[in-house]
Amino acid sequence: MMMKLPKIKRRSFNRSVGGDVGINLMLFIFGAFMFLPMIYAVSQSLKPLDELWMFPPRFFVINPTFKNFGELFRLMSESWVPFSRYIFNTAFVSIAGTFGHLFLASMAAYAMTKINFPGRKGMFMLVYYSLMFNSTVTSLSNFIIMSALGWIDTYWSLIIPAFGYTLGFYLMRQFIETTVPDSVLESARLDGAKELTIYWKIVMPMVKPAWLTLIVYSFQGLWNSGTSIYIYSEQLKTFNYAIQQILAGGITRSGAAAASTVIMMIVPISVFVVTQSNIIETMASSGMKD
Repeated sequence: MMMKLPKIKRRSFNRSVGGDVGINLMLFIFGAFMFLPMIYAVSQSLKPLDELWMFPPRFFVINPTFKNFGELFRLMSESWVPFSRYIFNTAFVSIAGTFGHLFLASMAAYAMTKINFPGRKGMFMLVYYSLMFNSTVTSLSNFIIMSALGWIDTYWSLIIPAFGYTLGFYLMRQFIETTVPDSVLESARLDGAKELTIYWKIVMPMVKPAWLTLIVYSFQGLWNSGTSIYIYSEQLKTFNYAIQQILAGGITRSGAAAASTVIMMIVPISVFVVTQSNIIETMASSGMKD
């Protein structure tokens, strides 16, 4: 006669409602803490001049006003170059530089990672070591090159250097190497697909999180770029440079300076908000087994 063994009850570890509330509360607190600098910038832009220089300073505005924005627009309207020209210069340089850098970095990263050719490792090491050099160190050599090409005081002097940012290439190279399986590429080649077709229709959709992140960083850097040693004409200068020139009038323009800070951060934040959902969505769905 066989003895029946007692049944062992398995414990299921499920999060309680209190645990969910605690996690969400902690995420909310950390998110609010990270959002404080933007709240402070908006609060500063709405403060009258006496509150801007109040001691001890207050975080929130007491008597909000839009006079700072009015003062900023008045100063901008007095510029002898139309202010729309500064905005166009910044938008054109930011968009052209970002997309040029995206395509050049992604194509070079694909070739360097998935195509065997002589000297591939040596070329990658040169790019890798170039990350150690600051842009200030290479400014003199870049100026000599721009002068020899005749690109001084042209849009090309701002756009073409943005194409060759090595950080974007390094990001794309690492992501392609770890995300794109060689078996998928070999199957496409056996089916008769050309390398350009493989790059555009297979590789780029698979590394969407990487190039969306690259767009955010590249656009933000170009949008916030200020003075340039390559540009002399007032008609070619950027929005950030125009703001700096307008606000060089001393402490009486502190309110306009606070308002310009908010205007400058609206566009990069908008780009980040639009692409953030896509980055999270593609990060969650881009896993692929070899």
